[in-house]
Amino acid sequence: MKPPRLTFLSLALTFAFLPTISPAAAKPQASSQAVVAGIKLIRTVEGIQEYQLDNGLKVLLVPDASKPVTTVNITYRVGSKHENYGETGMAHLLEHLMFKGSKAHPRLWEEMSQRGVQFNGTTWLDRTNYYETFAAKPETLEWAISMEADRMVNSRISGDDLKTEFSVVRNEMEKNENSPSRVLIQRVLSAAYQWHNYGKDTIGARTDVENVSIPRLQDFWRKYYQPDNAVLVVAGSFDTAQTLKLIEKKFGVIPRPKRVIEATYTLDSVQDGERSVVVRRVGDSQFVAATYHTVPAAHPDYAAFEALQVILGDTPNGRLYKSLVESKLGTGVFSWSANLEEPGFIMFGAELRSEQNIVFATELKNDQTIAMAKKVLINTVEDLATNPISDEELSRAKAKIDSDMAKVFNSPEQLGVALSDHIGNGDWRLLLLLRDRIKALTKADVQRVAQTWLKASNRTIGEFIPEADPQRAPKPAKVDLAAQLQQFKPGVAVAAGESFVATPENIDKRTHSGQFANGMKYAFLPKTTRGNTVSASLSFNMGNESNLKNKAMIAGLTAEMLDRGTKKLTSKQFSEQLDQLQAKLQINGDVNHLSIYVETIKDKLPKVLDLVNDALRQPAFDEAEFALLINQELAQLESSRKEPQPIASDLLSVHLNTWPVGDPRAYISIEQRILQLKAIKLAELKSFWQEYYGANHAEVAVVGDFDEAVIKAQLAEQYGNWQAKQDYARLSKPFQGNKPLDIKQQTPDKANAFFVGRLALPVGDQHADYPALVLANYLLGGSMNSRILERIRQKDGISYGGGSRLQASATDESGSFVTYAIYAPENRAKLETGMREEIAKARQEGFKAEEVKLGKESFLQQVQLARTQDGSLAGALNSNLYLGRTMQFSAEFEAKIAALTPEQVKAVMVKYLDPAQLSVVYVGDFAKK
Repeated sequence: MKPPRLTFLSLALTFAFLPTISPAAAKPQASSQAVVAGIKLIRTVEGIQEYQLDNGLKVLLVPDASKPVTTVNITYRVGSKHENYGETGMAHLLEHLMFKGSKAHPRLWEEMSQRGVQFNGTTWLDRTNYYETFAAKPETLEWAISMEADRMVNSRISGDDLKTEFSVVRNEMEKNENSPSRVLIQRVLSAAYQWHNYGKDTIGARTDVENVSIPRLQDFWRKYYQPDNAVLVVAGSFDTAQTLKLIEKKFGVIPRPKRVIEATYTLDSVQDGERSVVVRRVGDSQFVAATYHTVPAAHPDYAAFEALQVILGDTPNGRLYKSLVESKLGTGVFSWSANLEEPGFIMFGAELRSEQNIVFATELKNDQTIAMAKKVLINTVEDLATNPISDEELSRAKAKIDSDMAKVFNSPEQLGVALSDHIGNGDWRLLLLLRDRIKALTKADVQRVAQTWLKASNRTIGEFIPEADPQRAPKPAKVDLAAQLQQFKPGVAVAAGESFVATPENIDKRTHSGQFANGMKYAFLPKTTRGNTVSASLSFNMGNESNLKNKAMIAGLTAEMLDRGTKKLTSKQFSEQLDQLQAKLQINGDVNHLSIYVETIKDKLPKVLDLVNDALRQPAFDEAEFALLINQELAQLESSRKEPQPIASDLLSVHLNTWPVGDPRAYISIEQRILQLKAIKLAELKSFWQEYYGANHAEVAVVGDFDEAVIKAQLAEQYGNWQAKQDYARLSKPFQGNKPLDIKQQTPDKANAFFVGRLALPVGDQHADYPALVLANYLLGGSMNSRILERIRQKDGISYGGGSRLQASATDESGSFVTYAIYAPENRAKLETGMREEIAKARQEGFKAEEVKLGKESFLQQVQLARTQDGSLAGALNSNLYLGRTMQFSAEFEAKIAALTPEQVKAVMVKYLDPAQLSVVYVGDFAKK
């Protein structure tokens, strides 16, 4: 229920920032001496080692032994920018086909699943990357490097694979077409760029994707997927010498290609006037967006655009939030500065409710509301000449960027993948150069850049208006990369943490548990970490079946108000404090539970905990913030009434609900939530907080780099005597029988459809059949190599994503099996057939012995990998405190998984997963021809 930040920037793009780090560091060291035959050390910069093979392949090693995790990432300098006429979407289509297998690895998804590897590939404008993250094992690292080397030149780019993947890519297109904001952004960019491929969606034109020829696709692959056009990154825990030998052995045999990759040269002319685009589609929320041409990422002025996107677009401290959201013209704002190799863009936008209740404009029609919002957006962005940037705004922007990137730079896994965009921009060191340029920014720099580029003639948003004397932006131009990099001075590498063994036994041994005077339980696991990071998980349990009647919505909204200001700090000041403390804070609440997650660094933790305590013990409950929250919640719910996925979930939950109205366990429909939101008063939230909040039924777990004695004393003082006025008792949710149904709901003008099915199970996580059910679900639909996904994506080619999940209570003998998928509406019958056939086949034939063996290994590796993440581990320890468990419970569960036989897995399939008992809902535009 957070205010919509509406950032449409990909994860890789967000990594374009970097934290401020001490500038003291050794100069880059270049060497022509081969450290391994066939590999030369080029330079070492801030702990990152750059090598090059004789065939041109560049290698970056980012060692960190603090976690038993390794990430292998390979980036190819090819993206949608490199596609010619008729080739749009080719780079993205190749990304899909690269997972179909290669000469030495014919069943790639299966191999990855067997090893518990977390993997993905992404295609962007300037580059394509593939990565694998896994528990640090020499044999898995060897497999990953061998696999990437093999699929670089031996991938099976075949016509048969292309046939099934066509439908999958089309389904992905349809999923994107369901998003009003994504569609609008694509249309705005296509209008802003007349000639350059940055104006084209990476997924490509539907006709190009559907008509691409295999020979042409193979030519594209052979041209760009070569060692001299790639950078291999290995990050995390690994042996450097052995890894270099392995890279040379696997990649060194690939010859340097003789072909030449031509330099790109197409650039748009100077924009000579405002451009506009209008998209009309079904939906409730409205969006307005404005984009302006900017400079390449290597340009000295690019850092100013990163600052401007925060100064103007941040929530809740940016200028657009103040002018649009606080005035109730909009419900959320977003900003995006594109980090690209060639002249890019910066975009600003806002979301509006179609039923916006504007105090000063209650008689306005929707198009008048949009016009007003558009005018305010333009005035806010383009009036920096008359309303200059302040010292406070620039300082706040730098602090936010520094906080965001500290989290990334302290994680080798994220850093390894983050380098991809900067490799695509020409050189990975641009990431560090950008960091330094942001640190050195002055108010005059940002002001000059804003006034040069953020002007009407350079804007794409509304209708075109002729001008006698148009004010033009400078002509876009490339920069001399070598000259820019000469100015770069490396900083210092981040300190490494300890090599922590994340086994249940070691975790229990290292964890110190107890409780405070009022009964609040604690678990502390101190250890040194990379960047001195620390994670904390707090939970507060409240109320009971009797005293929580008709309070579900009130409880949730009360939790949402906690970080919207305290008696000491306004909402904006609270947000600024988090950024200054390099802290991540998440607060979530439901009818009888409040959970808080904190992530920061060692020396900031005490102050962060003070801030959290203020939010819990002294919330402001500000009237203006409450009005904003209600407005944003209504916008989200009203928008969901036209979207297939929330509609399907709502229909299913309404049908399966057996609790009476007002019961704290009862499901509240979308329509009822809208009605209740409009009726709730702020006084009800204050009363709920006063009566139900306390720490006598609470838990806290802290994992990472922290002073245990100091934090223990601080938490005891803050919460050790805090008592709730209302009694607490766990809400029992016993098993309730199945009520099979089959619903098909029409949603007009939606290219993508959604399916969901549910089966209630009389099984909790302590039930004797639970381990077998977990593995059965994993093999059937819970993994990337599952039967369901293999059928609907790989074989039938009708879904971009689908599968199943198993849920089981830790306190009641109650659970559920859920299956789901997205698909094109015309493929509904084929999807239903595939789903039911795969479940029936598994019940009738079971799973093969080898399938069960590999599934167990893969599942257990994923469980073990999860324990290496401090945030996840803190959550697990917190849950154990509530349930009265230790990690021994996890160890015993894993032993039961390892001991399972195919016969046991089949038996629970037959016993519990009857397709005839499934309640299913299909939502989509099934009437469309």
